[in-house]
Amino acid sequence: MKQLKLAYDTMLAKHGMGAALFVAIAVTLWVVVFITLPQLSMLDYSFRFNLPADQIGTEADHYTLDQYRSFFFNNDGSVNTLDLMILLRTIVAAVIVTLIDVLICYPIAYILAHGAKGVAARLMVIGLIIPYWINEILRAFAFRVLFGATGVVNTVGMQIGLWDVPVDFIRADVALYFGLSYAYILLMIFPMYNAIEALDHTQVEAARDMGAPLWRVHWRVVLPIAKPGIVSGATMVFMLTAGALAAPQILGGPSSLWFTQVIYQWFNESSNWPRGSAYAVVLLFTCISFVLLTMRVFKVSVGEIGK
Repeated sequence: MKQLKLAYDTMLAKHGMGAALFVAIAVTLWVVVFITLPQLSMLDYSFRFNLPADQIGTEADHYTLDQYRSFFFNNDGSVNTLDLMILLRTIVAAVIVTLIDVLICYPIAYILAHGAKGVAARLMVIGLIIPYWINEILRAFAFRVLFGATGVVNTVGMQIGLWDVPVDFIRADVALYFGLSYAYILLMIFPMYNAIEALDHTQVEAARDMGAPLWRVHWRVVLPIAKPGIVSGATMVFMLTAGALAAPQILGGPSSLWFTQVIYQWFNESSNWPRGSAYAVVLLFTCISFVLLTMRVFKVSVGEIGK
């Protein structure tokens, strides 16, 4: 609360009462109306029975743990390994996509912050942003065409002799990983760029002058400065990947059911909103717990991420 009051006082001193009140009201409405209330409503749904409309509000409509019990156990009391494995596979896939984005985006962010200047830097930013003018669904279908049996990847691969018959990249989830990595790449690049830009480049030059190899310069000089940006970008990419729906439906193979697809089925196909809400809460708390654990392992605080 002290930090919020300090931020409000700073805004008040710099921009006046009108701007400070507008920002305070807008942020409060956003957090309360569009984030907190829907999550609380979903949480409330998750502890209720799936009842017909005429029974809602009656004695039959009371709180229960049945929706969560059904996630962990089947009707016969055995462990619900199907849904548990789908959740685990979704989390592992989100981690893989996040790592791919970290490896791709770190050199781009470093070059953008300390290598490219003037026109070259502007062209790099434009080149990163323009593809995202295209709708996410169209980009997902483009990846499906690209990695299809008669797509560019298979055609080129067979022409240069890498393989003789078309590879099923869809069934192998290669297209899915590439599509998700590309979908959220900007959310990784710009937090990294923001952190690396704060690095005094003379530190890098000093380390090089003292004979440090390039990998050691990045490990000991650049990465400690870039760590908050990396964790910030990784958090956004991980959370959005784990919660993705369109890309897994378009690019996923027949055996790669995403946990969000299970949630979608409960909500829309089974019309079981309490069960869908319970599964959504499980996914939310699993992702938040994983992110907090990762932040603890890498010793990064929430305050550092928000810088």
